[in-house]
Amino acid sequence: MSNPSVILNKVGEIVLKDRPIPEIKDEHYVKIAIRKTGICGSDVHYYTHGSIGSFEVKSPMVLGHESSGEVVEIGKAVTRVKVGDRVAIEPGIPSRYSEEYKEGRYNLCPHMAFAATPPYDGTLARYYLAPEDFLVKLPDHVSYEEGALVEPLSVGVHAAKLANIRFNSKVAVFGAGPVGLLSAAVAKAFGATQVLVIDIFEEKLKTAKEIGATHTFNSLKTKDFKKDIIELLGGQPNVIIEASGAEIAVKNGIDIVKAGGVFVQVGMGKDEINFPLAKVTEKELTLKGNFRYSHGDYQDSVDLLDLGLVNVKLIVSHRYDFNDAAQAFENIVKNGKDVVKTIIDGPK
Repeated sequence: MSNPSVILNKVGEIVLKDRPIPEIKDEHYVKIAIRKTGICGSDVHYYTHGSIGSFEVKSPMVLGHESSGEVVEIGKAVTRVKVGDRVAIEPGIPSRYSEEYKEGRYNLCPHMAFAATPPYDGTLARYYLAPEDFLVKLPDHVSYEEGALVEPLSVGVHAAKLANIRFNSKVAVFGAGPVGLLSAAVAKAFGATQVLVIDIFEEKLKTAKEIGATHTFNSLKTKDFKKDIIELLGGQPNVIIEASGAEIAVKNGIDIVKAGGVFVQVGMGKDEINFPLAKVTEKELTLKGNFRYSHGDYQDSVDLLDLGLVNVKLIVSHRYDFNDAAQAFENIVKNGKDVVKTIIDGPK
């Protein structure tokens, strides 16, 4: 049996190559046959630029980290899953000895081994190894495609927890990309009674309404942003989730949030921007960064799917066969504004 893999050979060049079938060497690890994988913005950025911050692709790397699959082999000490189980794969493994891991904030571990982040290979292959405690079993009625989308959904869950979203929260989400849309859906599921999604593309705003937003707003169609938002909502939101990374969105979010509110930065943008610091002080805002997800977020995401509280299938705009993975990336680069989430099948 071979192990075909989608490999970033160099910037702008993706190839399909056979890699050695991974062998279980740690008795707590599991071998998974990958069934579905979503393409993340970071995968595309490595494809187009070869690096993200200090992480640089210096040798061929298997792409992908939003995956689900079937357990096909388990280590001798594994008790949490069995062969045949369908699982969502949490793709970042921290050091078991770091302070961050002990504190329950393992997403901040400086020694994190994260799939498709140099120098670690990703999940776009026939087989992938993961420790048993970083797998979450999928209920029978939750598909592999939904299981792959647990990864970006978990980012939205983590943001909602950081923002302390609960019943009667009023939330504004900037950016209707996959994470923004899912953050809006999670906010609604967590009890927010007003969920506003702000973007510049009407089709994405339409999807926002379908996935749970109570209000949408095209920021290109305004001359007085704050006034229009207050009129639309009947007041100011007390939570901002900024999922675009755009400087203007950060400024607008700080401007419209209610005094004493919470601003969570999820989107990645420029390293440095002009920032309205005085307003943060005057409003006594709580400002938080959001980095991936941590303990319990993956399980909570699967539970949201299990209960039917979030419909992640609404964000899937494109689907490709494994052998057409290179075309999938090319399509995102050429037609990005028309792409929300692309799913790639596992090898047949």
